[in-house]
Amino acid sequence: MANHQTSRLRLRPKEQRVLLFLGDLLMSLSSVFAAIYTWRKYQEYILLAENLKPRIIEQLLGNINIPFWFYLLPFVWLFLMVDLYEPHTATNWRKTMRGIAIAAFVGLVIYSLVFIVRANPNSLPRIGVGAFLLYSSLLTLLWRSVYIRLYTSVGQLRHILVVGAGKAGETLVEVYLAQNPAPFNFVGFIDDNPQKMGSSLSGFPVISQSFELLDIIDKYKITDLIVAINGTIQGATFQTILDAQEQGVEVTRMATMYEEMTGRVPIHHLESDWVIRSFTDQVRVSGFYFLVKRLTDILGGLVGLSLFFILFPATALATLIDSGLPIFYSQSRLGKGGRMFKIYKYRTMKQDAEADGQARLAEQNDPRITKVGKFLRRFRLDEFPQFWNVIVGEMSLVGPRAERPQLIESFQKQIPFYRARLLAKPGMTGWAQINYGYVSTVGETAVKLEYDLYYIKHRSIGLDFSLILRTIGPMFSGKGR
Repeated sequence: MANHQTSRLRLRPKEQRVLLFLGDLLMSLSSVFAAIYTWRKYQEYILLAENLKPRIIEQLLGNINIPFWFYLLPFVWLFLMVDLYEPHTATNWRKTMRGIAIAAFVGLVIYSLVFIVRANPNSLPRIGVGAFLLYSSLLTLLWRSVYIRLYTSVGQLRHILVVGAGKAGETLVEVYLAQNPAPFNFVGFIDDNPQKMGSSLSGFPVISQSFELLDIIDKYKITDLIVAINGTIQGATFQTILDAQEQGVEVTRMATMYEEMTGRVPIHHLESDWVIRSFTDQVRVSGFYFLVKRLTDILGGLVGLSLFFILFPATALATLIDSGLPIFYSQSRLGKGGRMFKIYKYRTMKQDAEADGQARLAEQNDPRITKVGKFLRRFRLDEFPQFWNVIVGEMSLVGPRAERPQLIESFQKQIPFYRARLLAKPGMTGWAQINYGYVSTVGETAVKLEYDLYYIKHRSIGLDFSLILRTIGPMFSGKGR
């Protein structure tokens, strides 16, 4: 029998994030001490240029005090790197380089602003901060390149065989082909339907039937089995899969692998009792999570409302000049458990945007959006009044997008499990909003639902906090719509 120990090298998404965090932390800590060394060498060079005696130079260098905040720069760097902790982004070399460059640029801009408004700019070590950003960028880039190489090489050691050549298996292949780099070697399928023998799905062959599974595992050095069978599994097939697992092959359900590869839930390939099993039996969110989440919502809501009042005069005046009254508008939305509430936003569309009374999704370059409304949407300023909904408990900072009752009624007839998104409070930002953004079609809405259900299934304090941080960047860069 083949050696299947390579399957143990597989890292789950959470384990990948921990590994990435530890590596980045080590690189940033090293950068602090390298920056301090560079800073001192620069000061020594300046003093030597003044022709001072070595004893005086040594005394002056010994009197240089490193400010405490300088040792906190690694945590600032990790904060700026928050977008690069998703496995799908971390394994993409182009996205990694872009993320590191943006982090360094934003760090430089923040320091420059502090330097300008600081009463005593001489107390800020410009050379030290510049050196830290340079070292952090280079060392992090080096570490991330090593990570991508390791991820790719370990992936090449894994050989995947899918049990089931139906629609679920075909969907998994499509997801696999969209991955860059490939997370593993996709060998092919086995299926007990004789008519599928010799055929292929997206270029991958249906090799044999399940009774030959153990021989196929040995021949192709299979390390992982993905079970992509919807419905009942035959007893003999089930036993063969168990035998393979006992021999060291890792067995994973299609839905689990789909989640790990995409950060979504495959709603079109789930059984009817999936909601009960996923959100009742498998996932029990603790009361401590809800307590921390509520406290975070109140604190974040107060900060958001403060910003709302500061920006209100300029925002209201611009809206009034551009398209007249009203400044705000409200709509009925469904919250957790299907409870109705009123959502408040700045008006960004024309007064007669839905003159026929039909609810419809916003589209790309929607002609109904006003000039000022387009600006407010780009920087998400139109959503600031919703902080009131957060404070009173109708919404949360993080959760699925609050949707209109008419649209929910329509979507739940067309998209399976759509109403399951009402298991959590709607949020001002969320997993779907960050990863997919706005939608304008039923198909796009189905994909966004997959993200929403993934969040509800995997929600945690850490995930909520990271999503809040990942929302700040798009707000300042104007990536809203």
